[in-house]
Amino acid sequence: MTTVAELIVTALADAGVKQVWGVVGDALNPVTDAIRRDDRIEWVGVRHEEVAAFAVSAQAQLTGTIGVCMGTVGPGSIHLLNGLYDAKKSHAPVLAICGQVPTQEIGTDFFQEVDNDHLFADVAVFAETLTSPVQLPQLLEQAVNAAYAQHGVAVLTLPGDVGDLEVDPDVATPRFAPAAEPAPASMAEVTAAAEVLTDGRPVTLLVGCGARDARHEILELADLLAAPMVLTLKAKEGLEQKNPYEVGQSGLIGNPAAAKALDDSKVLFLVGTDFPYRDWIPTGKTVVQLDARGEHIGRRTSVDHALVGDAATTLELLLQRVRRHGRRKDRSHLDDAVESYRSWQGRQQSLLDPGHDSTLLGRARAVFDNPDSRIRPEALAAAVDRAAPDDTVFTADTGMSTAWLSRFVTMRGGRRLLGSFNLGSMANALPMALGAQALDRSRPVVSFSGDGGLMMLLGDLRTAVTYQLPVRVVVFDNGSLGMVKLEQEQGGLPEFGTTLDNPDIAAVAAALGLTSRRVTENDELEDAVQWAFGVDGPVLLDVVTNPDEVAVPPQPTLSQAWGFAIAKSKEVIESR
Repeated sequence: MTTVAELIVTALADAGVKQVWGVVGDALNPVTDAIRRDDRIEWVGVRHEEVAAFAVSAQAQLTGTIGVCMGTVGPGSIHLLNGLYDAKKSHAPVLAICGQVPTQEIGTDFFQEVDNDHLFADVAVFAETLTSPVQLPQLLEQAVNAAYAQHGVAVLTLPGDVGDLEVDPDVATPRFAPAAEPAPASMAEVTAAAEVLTDGRPVTLLVGCGARDARHEILELADLLAAPMVLTLKAKEGLEQKNPYEVGQSGLIGNPAAAKALDDSKVLFLVGTDFPYRDWIPTGKTVVQLDARGEHIGRRTSVDHALVGDAATTLELLLQRVRRHGRRKDRSHLDDAVESYRSWQGRQQSLLDPGHDSTLLGRARAVFDNPDSRIRPEALAAAVDRAAPDDTVFTADTGMSTAWLSRFVTMRGGRRLLGSFNLGSMANALPMALGAQALDRSRPVVSFSGDGGLMMLLGDLRTAVTYQLPVRVVVFDNGSLGMVKLEQEQGGLPEFGTTLDNPDIAAVAAALGLTSRRVTENDELEDAVQWAFGVDGPVLLDVVTNPDEVAVPPQPTLSQAWGFAIAKSKEVIESR
């Protein structure tokens, strides 16, 4: 006879699930035992359930197939929440199997009892408790189908006395529905949008990750319309390489050229993006928005022409109409934006070579923001970019680590990029790197870890050793919560509560079994980065960087500049 737990594991293995991540215990023991006996699925036991959820979210984003994690009764399930929220906001299909107290104890405030269905109601597209074998296969099928159809999190709760119950021999193994075929927007919407885009007014494209599979179409459209292309951070992957129309990112990690391209447009075309920062989307434009999810249309800015459909197929229909108008002759809007972007890139490179920028501003910055010639985080990011193979998977912690990756790492070749770019959680980079590395232990994976984020889930460095996951953990060790510090100072507040009393992180990593190295001098940096990519097994590179280095916003306001000056004066006065 087959048990509930065995049927669940068999169905997931049949569907192609290769790994399940979590922490073993009580109510889920029947499930982990079924995994032990099915050699198609690898169990990855982590030190904290949050790591499991982040890891499978990363796997789902990389593969498009469902990631599976587990957390047992009460606290174990609660620990999954942060990683599951990241999966939700990243539209990653994830199944969380959660333990529960025995059915006869549900509702009695039993030891560790938590109402999972209520707990996960906001994060999950499906959250139900399986209390009887007769609910199979339907309940498991609903869970997985919902995760795929709605690109979200499904939670299936299993009480402690249910996993070992036998299933009727006539019950079929659960089978899951195929994904729906992508469909274009309606022809009427496409025709109306084409008329606006070809009426001669300057157009700027704001392109998100929803257009990553439409690279050919979006590049042709940018050429025909002479439109500069602002990329969201998630769109760097697949759209940044060899893109003559690209002018970088917008928002706090952006640059002046992207801001200018948006401001100087008369028509703004949002393609496959739910870019959340309203303050960085200019007003007074004619706005066209293309998104596969109708609920995204208009929730960031007012939209004049809505296209609800798949990016690639819709853009091909749109191009059929735009091509009739030919290539736009006035290309000054595009040329100005691209020239501004190239100029900004040159100024960024001058940070890595102070002698490169001979202007008064360049010399002043070289002297005043790094008087002790400490290692610039920009230099570290650029060194990793040079050393990393073209098929590297990059993960980035939220904060300044993301800013440096955005500006100094190019998503060329088959590189992939993961981060908590919608939830903005700390401590995501290491777990996501572990998940990515477990998919393919031969593929290079680099974690851009902030010292604050890494210390949050430090124990799971050992998971890399336990499961022989050769991740490259690059630590931006500035002894500070850098982004929070910047936020405080821009608001005119002195830095407070952001200083981190770090240990020697390389020594801690060595004690945990990783090969590690600490870098404190500029002349050691290049060699150390090259060394990190030549070592077998998991590696941690602890680079002590300049804590005063900041990523200046693309259009700093007078109030931000004044606030920063006031904050710095307060810090000086207080330090004296």
